[in-house]
Amino acid sequence: MTESPTTNSTTGAHGTQSAAVAAVAVELWPRERAVTRLVQLALGLTLYGASEALMLAPGVGVDPWDVFHTGVARITGIPVGTVLIVIAVPVMLLWIPFRQRPGLGTLANVVVIGGVVDLILPSTPVPHVLWLRWAMFLAGVLLNAVATGLYIGAGLGSGPRDGLTTAIASRGRSIRVVRTTIEVSVLVLGWVLGGNVGLGTVVYAVAIGPLVHVTIPRLRFGGEAGPRPEPAADSSEERVPANV
Repeated sequence: MTESPTTNSTTGAHGTQSAAVAAVAVELWPRERAVTRLVQLALGLTLYGASEALMLAPGVGVDPWDVFHTGVARITGIPVGTVLIVIAVPVMLLWIPFRQRPGLGTLANVVVIGGVVDLILPSTPVPHVLWLRWAMFLAGVLLNAVATGLYIGAGLGSGPRDGLTTAIASRGRSIRVVRTTIEVSVLVLGWVLGGNVGLGTVVYAVAIGPLVHVTIPRLRFGGEAGPRPEPAADSSEERVPANV
């Protein structure tokens, strides 16, 4: 969900990447234009949850973390949105050795996205026609990119999963390698658990990077002068949004 950011931060030497990650300023509470940024954060997270529902409902595949989430949901019977919330807790505990600081956006991410998924997904109609299911999925991908730009653009912290990536990368490792390792691991584990793997998993992986490369800079609070968002939310070399 990935769960943030410019792709340039992943292309240099590890020292450059570490400096870029370390330079991120995370605010637990916004000091500037608080109302505007809180509204942007809330809107972004709500739309992110809605986009997750649009991608989950058609059953054509989901992003790697959601493959894991749907696998856990399948074997436990817990609603997938609740799984998102539950899994976020141990993921955030993994931040501790790296002294990664959560922001308000991190904490809100844990609750809001999963809650919205559980609210919307059960009532989301699933078309029987395959091309309509793909249209729903692709609409979810596009909405996911916009939502990622909104919530990360508020500058109040990345999601738990993206924060884990940047935390590990801050120790001098490549964001690309760290992210790929984590997402391949959860993808394989989710597949073993019976998660929703499909062509949509590949489509999301290919499409989300270029999309958030457009949305994140344009929706960033204060433009270049504003607080810098966390790397990794959702470029092809970092993630989005995701989730989460």
